[in-house]
Amino acid sequence: MPVLQTNVDVRSAGHAERRARMLERIARFRGLEETVVKNSAAKKPKFDKRNQLLPRERVARLLDPGAPFLELATLAGLHMHDDDGLDGAAGGGSVMGIGIVQGSRVLVTASDSAIKGGAISPMGLKKALRAQEVALVNKLPSISLIESAGANLLYQSELFVDGGRIFCGMARLSAAGLPQITVVHGSSTAGGAYLPGLSDYVVVVRNQAKIFLAGPPLVKAAIGEDATDEELGGAEMHYTVTGTAEYMAEDDAHGIALARSVFAHLDWDGGQTPAPRDFAPPRHDPEDLLGLVGDDHRVPYDVREVIARIVDDSEFLEFKAGYGTATVCGHGRVEGWPVAFIGNNGPLDPAGSAKCGHFIQACCQSGIPIVYLHNITGYMVGLDAERTGIVKHGSKMIQAVANATVPQLSILIGGSFGAGNYGMCGRAFDPRFIFSWPNAQISVMGGEQAARVMEIITHAKFSRMGVEPDPVALQMMGDQIRKQLDAESTALYATARLWDDGIIDPRDTRQVLAQTLATCREGDARTLRPNTFGVARL
Repeated sequence: MPVLQTNVDVRSAGHAERRARMLERIARFRGLEETVVKNSAAKKPKFDKRNQLLPRERVARLLDPGAPFLELATLAGLHMHDDDGLDGAAGGGSVMGIGIVQGSRVLVTASDSAIKGGAISPMGLKKALRAQEVALVNKLPSISLIESAGANLLYQSELFVDGGRIFCGMARLSAAGLPQITVVHGSSTAGGAYLPGLSDYVVVVRNQAKIFLAGPPLVKAAIGEDATDEELGGAEMHYTVTGTAEYMAEDDAHGIALARSVFAHLDWDGGQTPAPRDFAPPRHDPEDLLGLVGDDHRVPYDVREVIARIVDDSEFLEFKAGYGTATVCGHGRVEGWPVAFIGNNGPLDPAGSAKCGHFIQACCQSGIPIVYLHNITGYMVGLDAERTGIVKHGSKMIQAVANATVPQLSILIGGSFGAGNYGMCGRAFDPRFIFSWPNAQISVMGGEQAARVMEIITHAKFSRMGVEPDPVALQMMGDQIRKQLDAESTALYATARLWDDGIIDPRDTRQVLAQTLATCREGDARTLRPNTFGVARL
């Protein structure tokens, strides 16, 4: 297979400038992630006093020692609702990711009860729904570590209706043949009581777990009955009376050990996991990725330089290299496994769109997953593009992306604007996983372009009225549009709203792709044993 050579001058002033800006952005999003972790860790004395583990300590004990954990949606809800990015930074009120438990890949979630009692915010709900989607599509079993104050009632109008999707999703995961193990470390009340109720295996922690539809105050108010927490829904009651819990743990650590033991006895993969393959790392330094893609989308770059630092041995067989040259398609390998890549060296023109449509269908024929590297200003516009069929060819590319039968993964390495975001398998097209580099931008168009469009439209409107527009007012309108779109197109703005599964350091791109592609590969090879209604607690 041909080896990609590099023409990057890492000593140039431009590369150094881009690298410095990227490092600043990395420090920014890593700092915000660390703030969430610190906010949780600050409650350690309180948890120690109750003989409890912190939520992230629970996750660490659940995972196999030394195994990778790919945390997802770390900054869900950033600067939304009561998440201020500082003392109120909550990461959606939960920890969610893909890790290894007893040698098998598992979807792990944990209530972050050290932050606001693990109360669920609107974006926390979307994060939980995304977790279920990841589990279902990739055929992953789930282990949940629960302790939550329940829904944040201040935002009930954004939570209540869609909150039912959590319970619906749990029922469907069980029916699909995907086991769900839950450890109840503390409160799981009201609607949260259905979380263990709909799980296939439940572990409760003695004197800590509480599972009931209504607590003592509400019971007293509703029917005048006096009862304690333990009487209504304590661990002992559910272990010996209702049968809601299968296993009793003496403390958090014991509960997690029981969950690991239960999962081990499921013999989950049963030898179905594909064996690893030999591979060579890229020939070119991934450190160079920091300075490859700039902020100005008018400045040319070569996406092959990015691919050369991702694929095994920097080998890449390009598809239709002489046709539709603004779009790069081709085959490589990641950790020994075949992968297809689609990247942008310019707008999607009719030839590039047709090439992509052909390439995607060919990949589906061979069962090769596709990775999209977004740095796209959109589809080409203008007389020539329209007369050569950009609508027709662009539509065929979108049809291919929407109906592809292989795993599709997206990495936003630069801009992802307009319909180009759709054609390159943006969030709306349900890629298995989608991540952003810190410099990524996502919007209908750039702020400068949007401002210019509105200025032209406004000027034309006044001209039809025979009036000359006020240049000062026109400038103010343009400045406001630029400011709004630029603020709403950043990677941080996107990740807060789960438009991606997280921001990643460009240097980690190969590692993240390796983990997510392995998740897809194992899921597609796995044989499930679905049933009609899921496992019901009888």
